[in-house]
Amino acid sequence: MREVTSLAAAARVRAGKGTARKTRLDGRVPGVIYGDKKTPELISVESRELMKELHKGSFFSRLFDLDLGGRSERVLARDVQLDPVSDRPIHVDFQRVGKDSRIRVFVPVVFTDHEASPGLKLGGVLNVVRHEVEFYVNPELIPENISLSLAGMEITHSIHISAFNLPDSLKPVIQDRDFTVATIAPPSKAEEEKPKAEAAAAAAPAAGGKAAPAAAAGGKAAPAAAAAKPAAKPAGKK
Repeated sequence: MREVTSLAAAARVRAGKGTARKTRLDGRVPGVIYGDKKTPELISVESRELMKELHKGSFFSRLFDLDLGGRSERVLARDVQLDPVSDRPIHVDFQRVGKDSRIRVFVPVVFTDHEASPGLKLGGVLNVVRHEVEFYVNPELIPENISLSLAGMEITHSIHISAFNLPDSLKPVIQDRDFTVATIAPPSKAEEEKPKAEAAAAAAPAAGGKAAPAAAAGGKAAPAAAAAKPAAKPAGKK
């Protein structure tokens, strides 16, 4: 299960563009909490703290405890609006999650034992089709990731969701097919040609090094010999 992150928040009394603008000028990001069959609530969070959590990654699949002056709300981040120029957050939405609720959330996919894959050793490429997979899960049981070992996998091997040993708490949102998560693709033509080009480049200096002594010893340096002959006398002179 993921750790729950505490994040300080403050209640906002009024909505509206003017109030939201003032909130941002004060170094805070306006937001809202909704869900769990309760009335939506206007809040704000400190801009620097929100940026710090965004940069940690997996922001939308981590649980937060919003501290609202002594009252705590357990939530998931559902949306962050960014300024198109500065790329800083200007609004954030959180969804309340109850202990017995079941939510949809994306969970990162991790692959291990790359060095133990014969396909990758031969130059194959791990082509990840889904870096995250969406699941139904109890919010208290959201895992850090789902992982799979690549040991023994050959080129052209397809990795489907059924290959993962998923806990009973995780149910894929896609249920009508055993969807592909990744494949081990053959090396590209450029990669295949690279060893040949390197071998040819290595052989070229060796071949050139042998030619020089042969020319010196074999007497086939015709251009040099020709240059050594005296120039022909002009016609009519003795």
